[in-house]
Order: sequence, then structure tokens, then C-alpha cells
Amino acid sequence: MTQELSGIGPLGKDSGAPLPEWDAPEIDRTKAHPARIYDYLLGGKDNFDVDRDAAELALAKMPELRAMARANRAFLGRAVRHLAEAGITQFLDIGTGIPGPGNTGEIARAVHPQARVVYVDYDPIVSAHSRALLSAADPALSAVVQADVREPKTILESGAVHSVLDFERPIAVLLVALLHFVSDEEDAHGLAAQFVDALAPGSALVVSHASEGHEVGKFGAAREGWNNATSRLVLRDRAEIEAFFTGTELLDPGVTIIPAWRPDRELTAEDLALDYGHAGVGIKP
Repeated sequence: MTQELSGIGPLGKDSGAPLPEWDAPEIDRTKAHPARIYDYLLGGKDNFDVDRDAAELALAKMPELRAMARANRAFLGRAVRHLAEAGITQFLDIGTGIPGPGNTGEIARAVHPQARVVYVDYDPIVSAHSRALLSAADPALSAVVQADVREPKTILESGAVHSVLDFERPIAVLLVALLHFVSDEEDAHGLAAQFVDALAPGSALVVSHASEGHEVGKFGAAREGWNNATSRLVLRDRAEIEAFFTGTELLDPGVTIIPAWRPDRELTAEDLALDYGHAGVGIKP
């Protein structure tokens, strides 16, 4: 379970009380952060006023964002569970976000109790929460690395990553709700390719990504909520999202709207209307 922030009141408002665990110089509480915005959309408490303000600005333009956040979290669970049941026991979760119920390790270890998981995020609050979550975990099976997906070499050469994961064996790399915060100028597709290239055959790439959706311009208007955040939101179409899987073979049903990737229940009309994002899973041959 996610550890509650000291100094955050019962309504989720900053109480003004000291935040000893999180009050580090590298934590900028004046700028919204995607992981904390996402946490707020999921109903979490680990966010600041600036994050809530940004989320509410976006929600005013696109109320579906809460349902999209839940659909994305459910996709993560389905993808991890499928890969674990297919025999993958190692997971590199990049841009993990604030840990909570249904996190990668929880899902993977429900299938393989000895599954190995490394959580990577560049937000120090995320790293602190992940370490709190894993405080009693076996260090041979879990690690937390503070790093940026824009610097894949830092992640792929990290001693902490290699202390847990064996790159000679299949690994699932999770880039869930992450690459839409990487611009074309930062070469989002090239970054994904570097992770695929580093993996052994039989490894997996898991991606979910924001898209325009059936109401053109709606998500674009909602992006205002991220305009002052540490990373801006980039929408890509289905073909651009499929391109992230270059070097892998897509599992059925390919790249599809997020709720429709191997659903575990019958989809409703409301589910099918959540087409503001696409997802897929590819296996490296």
C-alpha cells in the first residue's frame, strides 16, 4: 500500500506541517509533476496543491481523465499478469509513478513469488515512496533507481539494475503512460529502441500512450493542465505508437485502445469511448 505523506491532511490539502521525509532540495513543490497528477487522478493522497490544480484544470476540459487513469492502471495489471503467466519473471518498470495497489511487483509476484522488479522514476517523491514500499523486500528481488527515461544508458548500465535483473534472460520493460512525456525532439522512438536493443530474446516491451481520441481537440485542450508541469504531454496517433514496437512482434490484439487490450470483462460503451490512448505489448524474437 502507498505510504501516506506526512503533513498532508485528510482532504489531501497541504497542511503546512513539516514534511521531513520529502522536504529535500530536489523536490520542487512549485511545479506540477506527471506522477503526482496521475496519483491525484487515481484518488491518491501523495500530491501537492500544484498537482491538484493542474489535474483539475485538465479535468475541466476532459472529465474522462479519471476513467482513463483507471483504465491505464488496469492495463498495466493485465499486461504484467499475462507476461508473468507466460513465464517472464523479471520486470523493469520505468516511469513507475507513485506506488499503490496493483503495482508491478504485486501483480507479478501473485504469479511468481520470486519475480524480480526494478522501479525507475526521476521524481524523488516517487523514489522515496517506492523505497518505503520496498523497505521489507528482499534486495535481491527489488530495487529502486532514480533516473530519467531520456537517459537510457544511465538505466541500462546501473549497478542497482544489474544487481536484480539478469539481461541474459527475458525482461519485460514497462513504459506505461510515459512516452507521451517525451517529445519528438528528445527522440522518443529512439529511446524505446535502445531498451529493446539491450534485451535478450523473449523479452517484452509494454507501452501505453495518450492519443487524440474521437473528440478531436478535446485532449489537446486538456493538455493545459500539464503546461506548467515538469514534462509536457505529447499526443501521438496509433501508427506512431505502433512504431515504438519496432524490433518486437506484437501480441494480439496489437496496438489498440487501452481498455480493449485483452480485457478481463465485457467492455461497455463507456469503455469503448475511452479511445484517448492506445496500448500494446511486443515480444522480442
